[in-house]
Amino acid sequence: MVAGAVGAQVARSQATQPFLERTVTGTPHRGKVLLAVQAHSDDIPLSAAGTVAKLIVEGYTGFLVRASNDDMGDAPGLGTPGTIGEHVLRNETDNAKLVGILGLKDKFDLNYNNHYMGGIAFNELLCRLIFLIRLLKVDTVVSWDPWAHDEENPDHHMTARAVEAACWIAGRAHDYPEQLAAGLTVHTVTDKYYFARRPEITRIVDISSVIDKKVEANRANVAKGPAGTNGSRLRAELARRNLRLPLLGDDDATADRNYIKEFVLARNRELGKQYGVEYAEAFHYIGPRAGGGRGAVDEYIKRNAVPIR
Repeated sequence: MVAGAVGAQVARSQATQPFLERTVTGTPHRGKVLLAVQAHSDDIPLSAAGTVAKLIVEGYTGFLVRASNDDMGDAPGLGTPGTIGEHVLRNETDNAKLVGILGLKDKFDLNYNNHYMGGIAFNELLCRLIFLIRLLKVDTVVSWDPWAHDEENPDHHMTARAVEAACWIAGRAHDYPEQLAAGLTVHTVTDKYYFARRPEITRIVDISSVIDKKVEANRANVAKGPAGTNGSRLRAELARRNLRLPLLGDDDATADRNYIKEFVLARNRELGKQYGVEYAEAFHYIGPRAGGGRGAVDEYIKRNAVPIR
């Protein structure tokens, strides 16, 4: 009895091991559309830029949504306090660079106030995301996990809830019919890559082949993120003390890139080691629903229907 219980426990444990998604050759996702939704300009660079870049290389057409305008200030130590308008502009400029770096087609800024999204009308945000999903015919989303633990930021929480609900409602013909009257069509999102501070990990994505794209995405995030120009600024600070770190090389670009790889992406490197790859990102992945619906009925009919005699 004990042995059987242990065996069952082992089987359950094996069944819940995260799936390792590796890089594939060619463009198997050609024709599919990806929507990466972040609350702030540093969310995708830090948590999912590798996966977004990997999926684009594999054939996806990608779009980026930034929910807030990042008006609450720039990265600590940037040395450029500025006005609220200047904060917004710097973060908007950084965010726009992600389009080219990650190979995306376009971006959309929703421009809600940073850290005040908990008080906005949820249905307004929901409707805007439903509109984009239907307009772009989105198959896959990458965003914050609505089911995650330890989430403190109201913008992350609000964005995550709205994305999850929009993925479902966009596929329902009776919801927001005015969009359909305007020429949009019902469209269902089938794959979701959700990231979080402490995610329920069901999928590990090997991002080793696109790690340089993730480095560049974080290097572009000067105003907000912990990457940006921190490496070159550290190099300059050490030089003033007549010190140098070989890691930071002999020029600012090398300093920034190596700083990002060594410090900012340390978690990606450690996660990769656990799964036998160089760098990885972790997600709560939700794929297409198995069984049920009209598809299951049609399949049953195909296998079992007989002519009427």
